Amino acid sequence: MKKAFKSVLFFSLLITFIFSLGKVSLSAVSEGKATEEKEVKYIRLFTEVYQLVKDRYVEPVTPKKLFEGAIQGMLGKLDPHSTLFTPDKLKEFEVETQGEFGGLGIQITKTKDGKLMIIAPIEDTPAYKAGIKAGDVIVKIEKKEVTPDMTLMEAVKLMRGKPGTKITIWIWRKGWSEPKPFTITRAIIKIQSVKYRMLKGDIGYIRFTMFQKNSVEEFKKALQELVKDKKLKGVIVDVRNNPGGLLDSAVSISDYFLPKGALIVYTKGRIPDSIKRFYSTNDPILPLGIPVVMLVNGGTASAAEILTGALRYNDRAIVVGEKTFGKGSVQTLYPLEMGYAVKITTAKYYMPNNECIDGKGIEPDIEVKLSKEDIEQLKEDAKEIEEHPEKTEEIRKEREKRIDNQLRRAIEVIKEFYLFQQMKQRKPDQKKAA
Repeated sequence: MKKAFKSVLFFSLLITFIFSLGKVSLSAVSEGKATEEKEVKYIRLFTEVYQLVKDRYVEPVTPKKLFEGAIQGMLGKLDPHSTLFTPDKLKEFEVETQGEFGGLGIQITKTKDGKLMIIAPIEDTPAYKAGIKAGDVIVKIEKKEVTPDMTLMEAVKLMRGKPGTKITIWIWRKGWSEPKPFTITRAIIKIQSVKYRMLKGDIGYIRFTMFQKNSVEEFKKALQELVKDKKLKGVIVDVRNNPGGLLDSAVSISDYFLPKGALIVYTKGRIPDSIKRFYSTNDPILPLGIPVVMLVNGGTASAAEILTGALRYNDRAIVVGEKTFGKGSVQTLYPLEMGYAVKITTAKYYMPNNECIDGKGIEPDIEVKLSKEDIEQLKEDAKEIEEHPEKTEEIRKEREKRIDNQLRRAIEVIKEFYLFQQMKQRKPDQKKAA
């Protein structure tokens, strides 16, 4: 009798738990009695399997592990982008998208022999000001020894915290006989997602690593700095290997390039009247006469493809490189109880030419692959970083200065366009003389 009551109680709690995830009732998700009965049968099947695993599996398993696995399995059957966020993963995701967190300002890695090594301190952060250097090894965080078993995530969690609070880390540096303590006050650390510089020939270059909340302001500043150069011939926007990020950021950045009223992108979901259109609402910062080249490859995805498509299909940019990844779906994050959240696909987005690129990608106007020399250099870089992680930042900076085959072609396109514009502006007699 006790066991039967326990099963009934568990079953009712399970139903409540499953349907509270979506915060809807059975009647709201079913389309009639037959559907409702079918759902109940599947829930009962799930309950039987859960009970069997819990009671009979060779080793004890926690409910946490089973339920997390079940939910993740369910979401994994939908598409590669729908997923469950545990409380820890949710915090990491929020850091990535917001672009800032309370911490020390260091990039860290685990070496082959399990050491926790600092790749580089980020300039003007607490760690940088405290004298932390690339190649330093963290041997202790507060009172916790760093062992080969400690994961990067565990180390990051220990070091991040409320801005204004202090933390002591013990550092060993090459040439030191023993580790030394560094007491550092945590501060808001901003992750830079936009890098820019002026290339030879008065051509502006902007590279996005991903689209975060702070990317819009970073990009606006970069563009304004480049536009100050009265001789600016064009701008190259590099979104190669950019996995995407926030849709709103991509829309806002597109706005800086396009004329007021231009359609940037629109999304359409399953729910009736779910179409949402995004238009340019401001006059462009970059004058419309200055050419733009989008530099893309197979790692260009999601929000990076939105920016590429918005400019390309509004005739504002020429696309150079390789076909993009083809992620044309929109994910929405829904917070749950106990600090969990689910990210599920709720819509697909469509380019200004009314095409959905999901699974297709964007074909470049001018296809250019990396040269064999470029590929070999990247392999050498990767090998050097693996063997000498303390040189990571140095190698990255060197890589930033290089002009690879794809970037070289993008520069040529800007120059060709500029010369064409110059020819158009010449007077008729000048044309004859030429």
